[in-house]
Amino acid sequence: MRVSMIGCGYLGAVHAASMAEIGHDVVGIDVDEGRISALAAGRAPFFEPGFEEVLSRNVASGRLRFTTDISAAEGCQVHFIGVGTPQTPSGAADMTYVDSAVDALAPHLGGFRGGVEIVVGKSTVPVGTAARLAERFEAAGATLVWNPEFLREGFAVKDTLEPDRMVYGLPADPLRAEAATAVLDEVYGPILATGVKRLTMDYATAELVKVSANSFLAIKISFINAVAQICDAAGGDVTALAEAIGLDARIGHRFLRAGIGFGGGCLPKDIRAFQARAAELGAGDALAILDEADRVNLRARSLVLDKARQMLGDGLDGARVAILGAAFKPDSDDMRDSPALEIAGLLAAAGARVAITDPQAGAILAEQDREGLEVCATADEALRDADLAVLATEWRQFTSIDPACAASLMRRANIIDGRNSLDAGAWKEAGFTYTGMGRR
Repeated sequence: MRVSMIGCGYLGAVHAASMAEIGHDVVGIDVDEGRISALAAGRAPFFEPGFEEVLSRNVASGRLRFTTDISAAEGCQVHFIGVGTPQTPSGAADMTYVDSAVDALAPHLGGFRGGVEIVVGKSTVPVGTAARLAERFEAAGATLVWNPEFLREGFAVKDTLEPDRMVYGLPADPLRAEAATAVLDEVYGPILATGVKRLTMDYATAELVKVSANSFLAIKISFINAVAQICDAAGGDVTALAEAIGLDARIGHRFLRAGIGFGGGCLPKDIRAFQARAAELGAGDALAILDEADRVNLRARSLVLDKARQMLGDGLDGARVAILGAAFKPDSDDMRDSPALEIAGLLAAAGARVAITDPQAGAILAEQDREGLEVCATADEALRDADLAVLATEWRQFTSIDPACAASLMRRANIIDGRNSLDAGAWKEAGFTYTGMGRR
């Protein structure tokens, strides 16, 4: 099938390459000339495991091309929209890019002559957006389907080609809904053939699925981080506690590892946008729990500063602190709302000499002007002569560091395990003063 992808950022580029991977003729369209130039050459403009291989393979095959010319969408049967919806100062989702994409695409719809033409929304948007846009697309000769994405950074290609569910938000008209479903089923044919669960629902419910899923995860992560604070105060061990409550089938173990909190371009933004939209609908009190989850998440970062002061009894001023990690999670170079970066900034503001390193985000960070931060190419370089180390992103390169080697590099052997990912016993045996988050 001929497919267009409007928006070639993280979501759009991965989706475009994945659709080409399953056999479609795909054109990716974006206004960012630098990004399009890199993608057209088969180079990934961001780090995502496995993505560049899929990208380059399909660009070379001719099934995937990229352009800044929106008219290239003409004649395609399926048009995906995957532009960003960043956070506004009020916390709401900024719909500027979605509305601009719709304005640009609409004049080029209606040109497919072999059957039903559809527009497929994948951006994370406030509930009510699809209903607002549907009539405009119908007037242009296309039917709108809302098909939210559930990508995890670090697993984006796998999550696209091997999703755990497909959600179709469909128009109320049963004939339109049936015809659009048939087209999208054909697009996703090789994926659906593996037995993936496909759920059909109305527009509003489909829009709410994504933000509800992210909000639930945020609450679960913030809950265990709140309990970690209680463990610190009471002398308990949140790791043992999480193991115990996770054995309850109603709870499970996933997302129960306490640490310095979540970040990135999705969870923080999505829970705030969900709250803002609920308030607009007159139901803001219903999501008050998300406001507290957000506060717990941000408080977890400042706790590292408190722990650092406790460990370095003579104060932080002039102490060298090695921050292991800059990205918000491993297997990504994404530093949006990164706990690691915020902690680095807090320590620098308190007078510490901060050395930070990251296997992927480090090169990007080195090009930025971050006052008070020394960007190091390797963990060894960051650890050399340090008074304190902070594991802020659980990259394998950091969790597998030999504690004895680290101790030999540092001036004083102190470590804060911000992700509760290290073998505490091994680090203590190597002579370290160790502290985790709610961990004895």
